Amino acid sequence: MEALVLFGLLFLLIAIGVPIAISLGLSSLLMIFIFGTSTLNLQARSVVTALDSYPLLAVPLFILAGDLMFSGGLSRRLIAFVDSLVGHFKAGLGYVNVLASTFFAAISGSSPATVAAIGTNMIPEMEKREYSKEYSTSLTAASGMIGVLIPPSIPFIMYGISAEQSVGTLFIAGIIPGLLFSIGFMLTAYILYIKLGFKQIGQGQFALLNVWNTFKKAIWALLAPIIILGGIYGGLFSPTEAAAIGVFYSLVVGVFIYRDLKIKDIPKVFMQSSLTSGTVLALVAFASIFGRLLTLEQVPVKLANFLTGVSDSPIVILLIINLMLLIVGMFMETVASIIILTPILLPVVTAVGVDPILFGVIMTVNLAIGFCTPPLGVNLFVASGISGLSIEKISKAILPYFIVMIILLLLVTYVPAISLYLPSQLIGAN
Repeated sequence: MEALVLFGLLFLLIAIGVPIAISLGLSSLLMIFIFGTSTLNLQARSVVTALDSYPLLAVPLFILAGDLMFSGGLSRRLIAFVDSLVGHFKAGLGYVNVLASTFFAAISGSSPATVAAIGTNMIPEMEKREYSKEYSTSLTAASGMIGVLIPPSIPFIMYGISAEQSVGTLFIAGIIPGLLFSIGFMLTAYILYIKLGFKQIGQGQFALLNVWNTFKKAIWALLAPIIILGGIYGGLFSPTEAAAIGVFYSLVVGVFIYRDLKIKDIPKVFMQSSLTSGTVLALVAFASIFGRLLTLEQVPVKLANFLTGVSDSPIVILLIINLMLLIVGMFMETVASIIILTPILLPVVTAVGVDPILFGVIMTVNLAIGFCTPPLGVNLFVASGISGLSIEKISKAILPYFIVMIILLLLVTYVPAISLYLPSQLIGAN
């Protein structure tokens, strides 16, 4: 009964427009006052414990690194280099869009940040070369979801903390799924290019000299993911230390090498990152209270008993969970969803033999799709702000990519080797 009231209060507050973080906190406090389920002292301690986390420090640092790299001109040079490689093909700028998003994903760890960094440059350029606005905007919004699959990934960090799993292992597990989504989106972009009858103008011819020139300009941007990920997998530093190095590297490159980032602009970048980080950390704090109350009400145990009562087949249970996560991703912010649902769902899937690392990838893919689906659809709003296209038009244009997302989600879910092969080979994870 208390659990139903808790969820009812949460959804009511969200429905009337209260921010999700505040809704989580208010609904939890109301539960405490109404039912005496817990004490304020206990919940205050849970907030401190949730935020007092060394791995969690990587989240604001990666957010700041992504903002600095965007402001420092790294994304623009990445796009120019990729364009020199594949821009001359049919649907070439579509490939550039996806590949640039994949490269930037290996720097930022954020889906909306990837859309903003790549879309700001790619959407206007694609329009100049006579791609439709619907085509360029929907592709950018879809490609942005790769930002949370290719490491480093903020959702993987949050899942690792919530599930007490290795963040480094999760990063490795996301590589092949992320690349599969890149290939799927490029194939879809080509099919749509042919079907819609586009004739890309100004594409030019492949020229090694152009590749070399753009490579020289992009070399510092290309080194960023190599330094960050190479350092993690080489055992030189932890993900948190890698995030700090990413901040320092992007600051030096943006200010002193590319010189696109001016000293006077740095406070503005820090302020923007602080606002984003503050929102994420508020979600972490209040979601910890909400999650503690769910645990006290034995919601994870009750859900596990219910699902295993429906079926003891991993195939059926994962299908049900996938449907639930897809719906949750449409209405709830990713970080909050991971913090709340991981303690509830992880015991269910491990009880039927699903690897916790695999489930982290499955959960992240599901919630990443939520970035591209209304009504929350953050990627849609970011892309809309860049192109000026309405959410309704983008939502319609993104449908072919959504079909690809669902197909690949099912592959990731039911072919564990896609996620677990690399960890098993590189670090011996099961």
